Amino acid sequence: MKRLILAAMLATGIAGTAHADDALKAAIASKDRTPANVARDGARHPYETLTFFGIKPTMTVVELSPGGGWYTEILAPYLRDKGRLIAAGEEPTSPSEGARRYAGNLTKKLESNPAMFAKVQRGVFEPPRAFNIAPAGSADMVVTFRNLHNWTNPPEKVQEILKQVHTVLKPGGVFGVVDHRMPASKPAKDGSGYLHEAEVIKMIEAAGFKLEAKSEVNANPKDTADHNKGVWSLPPVLANKDVDREKYMAIGESDRMTLKFVKK
Repeated sequence: MKRLILAAMLATGIAGTAHADDALKAAIASKDRTPANVARDGARHPYETLTFFGIKPTMTVVELSPGGGWYTEILAPYLRDKGRLIAAGEEPTSPSEGARRYAGNLTKKLESNPAMFAKVQRGVFEPPRAFNIAPAGSADMVVTFRNLHNWTNPPEKVQEILKQVHTVLKPGGVFGVVDHRMPASKPAKDGSGYLHEAEVIKMIEAAGFKLEAKSEVNANPKDTADHNKGVWSLPPVLANKDVDREKYMAIGESDRMTLKFVKK
């Protein structure tokens, strides 16, 4: 009960207000962030989400699959002086052309603002081919945002990923997960981008973690999760282009689970 109350407080900002992190607020408010990224703060709630995970500026944090660097823009300056950020993504020398392209995009992002990104370290996270995320037992926190749905098929793939996350975390370290949520009343649908929250919890706990708390900070009750092109029908992708665009814009970004696990 205490854990659920804490999660509710954090989700509504009550606990976050009591323990305000001015450095995190400053990183989110930075003029160096990409304007298009800032425009999505209202859907992604970076302050509330990272506060819920318990982030501190002295931590070593691994961001798995940073993609276009949306959260990297916040984490890099926040951790720059007292902590460490490891951006774990594709390998620049990968045999896969697609992986090299993604790695190149991240390189361009990091080189675009040396003052912001100069201290970001690179890790290799290219499942199932290569893992060199961080030294074993070195990370206080591993976070990943809207990626887990890409890793669940086949099951062996996600099992290896979770094993790797468990290995790099310190005992008691935090694994923070945000992903698109399929309503419990609806069947799972491969390729939709949505996952059942209960199944995610079960899967991660089976890998040696314990659910510490969950938050509704990224919930969106307007999202019915039954769109013809899955989660990508919604903004920002809008996979249906102008077809039903107003409907999808009115829904907004997806309904998301926000889960905090600790390494047992």
